[in-house]
Amino acid sequence: MSQKFQVSGMSCGHCVSAVQNAVQTVDPEAQVTVDLETGHVDVLSAQPRQDIVAAIENAGYRVQ
Repeated sequence: MSQKFQVSGMSCGHCVSAVQNAVQTVDPEAQVTVDLETGHVDVLSAQPRQDIVAAIENAGYRVQ
C-alpha cells in the first residue's frame, strides 16, 4: 500500500537517509522515496500508518 507523508525538519542527505532507515526499521522491505525540497515522503509498505509516523518522529522529524 502506498502512503504519503509530509515531513518537516529534513535539510540534507543525512536527513533523507535517517528517514529511510527509520521507516525500514518498521518494515525492512519498505520502499521509501524522499523529496528533500518539498518534504514529501512516499512509502510503499503494508505496515500501519501510525507505526511509520512513530518511526519517523522517533528519528527526530515531524510528520504533519
